[in-house]
Amino acid sequence: MAQSSDPIKDHDVYDALRADGASKEKAVRIANASANRGRRAVAAEGGTSPSYEEWTRDDLYSRAQELDVDGRSDMTKDELVEALRHH
Repeated sequence: MAQSSDPIKDHDVYDALRADGASKEKAVRIANASANRGRRAVAAEGGTSPSYEEWTRDDLYSRAQELDVDGRSDMTKDELVEALRHH
């Protein structure tokens, strides 16, 4: 049997995360983790990272650089937060 080329393993979780404003990358990562380990196991880990508002501008910039966010060098802290949330 041929493997599916669909990178998303749990479409319900993916769709819910995208509807809540998660980036495509984040939604796929969480949806696939929940398919592999179970939704409860993934949910138990959630919320361990501080919100972007608590990050420094330098940390936000570094994360935006990792994700190759366009225009990041000219962005304020608030703009970086918004860009990262919608990447």
